[in-house]
Amino acid sequence: MSSTTRRSAARPSATFELPDTHTAGMALQLTVTTVLALIAFYFIGFDQGAVSVFGSDTHIHEFVHDARHLLGFPCH
Repeated sequence: MSSTTRRSAARPSATFELPDTHTAGMALQLTVTTVLALIAFYFIGFDQGAVSVFGSDTHIHEFVHDARHLLGFPCH
């Protein structure tokens, strides 16, 4: 019995912990939500044709025009 005790005492036990998937999932969800919110904020608040990422096309500006005024963003 003492030889078994010595063998297990000589060899360190490896502890392997699985990553917390709940925390990783919440971090991914927060990242996706933040990116989508920033994209919506850009199109509603700042895309005005002249500074548009799509050039001088004003289709997006006209699509979100009423939401822009409702949220208090000036556009003209």
